Amino acid sequence: MPMITIADEVTGAPSSPEWTMDIFEETVRLDELIRRRVFLEVAESGACVDPEQRTRSTLEAFGRNGFVVLVDDRQVTALDEKVHLHAGSRVTFLKLVPLVGG
Repeated sequence: MPMITIADEVTGAPSSPEWTMDIFEETVRLDELIRRRVFLEVAESGACVDPEQRTRSTLEAFGRNGFVVLVDDRQVTALDEKVHLHAGSRVTFLKLVPLVGG
């Protein structure tokens, strides 16, 4: 079963720890990839959080340009866009921080 790397980054901040996720298909829609990532995060945190609600909030944040998703250094811009994954793919969730003063 191929593995991909998931990373969260914030512009201007040190990198956070990365983790891996098993993939079962080579092509998946971005919204499904985000859902899987959220479920993985909730499961690993052990927090008493509804993963479906967290997924909805995360998808809404994507729609407001709260973060961008890069797959192998290529930005994916639409939730219904198909993402092509392979063993060793890197998926980066990059949180955008506004510039000071504008």
